[in-house]
Amino acid sequence: MGSLKIHPHSRVTGYTTAGAWTSDTIQGVFADRVRERGAHLAVADPADKTGLVDRLPMRLTWRELDAEVDAAAATLMASGIRAGDVVAVQLPNTVEQVVVFLAVWRLGAIVTPLSVSADAEQIVDACNEACVGAYVTATRVGADRVADRMLAVRSRIPTLQVVLAYGDGLPDGVVAMGGPSLHCHDEVAAYAATLAPAPDDCISICWTAGTGGRPKGVPHAHCESLALARSVVADARLEPGDVMLNPVPSSTATGITGTLLPWLVAGCVLVQHEPSDAAAFASRVADEKVTYTAARPSLLPELEARQPDLSTLTRIAIGAGPLSPETARRWQDRHGIELVDYFGTVEGVVLRSDPGAPLGQRTVLYPRTGYANGTEVVLVGLDGEGVIEVPGVPGELRVQGPTVFSGYLNPARDGDPFDADGLFATGEVFEIDGPEGAYLRYVGRLGHGGDG
Repeated sequence: MGSLKIHPHSRVTGYTTAGAWTSDTIQGVFADRVRERGAHLAVADPADKTGLVDRLPMRLTWRELDAEVDAAAATLMASGIRAGDVVAVQLPNTVEQVVVFLAVWRLGAIVTPLSVSADAEQIVDACNEACVGAYVTATRVGADRVADRMLAVRSRIPTLQVVLAYGDGLPDGVVAMGGPSLHCHDEVAAYAATLAPAPDDCISICWTAGTGGRPKGVPHAHCESLALARSVVADARLEPGDVMLNPVPSSTATGITGTLLPWLVAGCVLVQHEPSDAAAFASRVADEKVTYTAARPSLLPELEARQPDLSTLTRIAIGAGPLSPETARRWQDRHGIELVDYFGTVEGVVLRSDPGAPLGQRTVLYPRTGYANGTEVVLVGLDGEGVIEVPGVPGELRVQGPTVFSGYLNPARDGDPFDADGLFATGEVFEIDGPEGAYLRYVGRLGHGGDG
């Protein structure tokens, strides 16, 4: 199939000249981390992994991770996967999930991650829209026999060449992942050497939540994905010595560009964790000496009620949602933990709240200006007309910048989401607020546009 470039040449040239995009690719960044951090721990499994899949927990150094990626890439190659092919991945947050993503990218192929809770119809729709050539999953995820379910719908996906899975007792017709693969490094390296990955090659197709209708495919390339990842690294001040707990499903864009790629850029430790209760979350933070993680606002009071040992934790990324001033003050003043607040969409819109905003309002107040790398944020009337410049008037958020996608996978169905000025019409409603109208306050959704 070959590589798939998804940005106009003018956009690539403009953002590269401005320094917002670089010549980096994920393959190159991973190779740099293996060379620089080879003997250091790279990734660790969830503590309850055996309850999720039929695989024992692993802890891999960067060099060991590189070898696992080669083995997985060799299996994919033997199954016919090449550059530009689309590989669906339906796995929980485990080391294998990271391995498969990196293996797909090593071959120049494209990942489309699917939620472990996706049902048969959602799987068929996504696979057909993305023209999936391979499907990687597990024999089971929890009690759900996902490999069996995939075989049952395989005939409804004409482009699907192969189903692969980790685990025991694989059904007939499913190729085993994770087995020994002798001499795979030379084979994979020889193929990778024939590739010339470009920053505007597509690396992933993520999916909107579908709250306004059928989920939409959202392609992303190296360039805007790594630009977003670098912004997260800068905002969170991630360094190689950090330990990052990942409770965000990597079936989401946030899981890839907000967690997986920032880990890769920073070269720190990634501890995989399936979303669960406050007790398991706190235990993992203490056991792994986690320094940075993400959490929903409602988890914070649940954690406090347990009085866990969070002494190593210094930063928490918080998604948009209600957060009381008292809770925010306790975490930052009493616990010494900085809350890094974001509003984001699958399409690459990311607003980072202002640390100077009032406590308790940082998950709903975002700066109107001052975004790096030429990002432009505008409010227009709910009828699509006129720029709003006065406080208290709801308007649709429109955004242009180097982290924003190039358009939906199926434009014939989903339309052109950009206005005449090239700004992405998000479908998210904000209003101007705060001292001198310096902030945007989140209000809700129009009922169309991007899903966060």
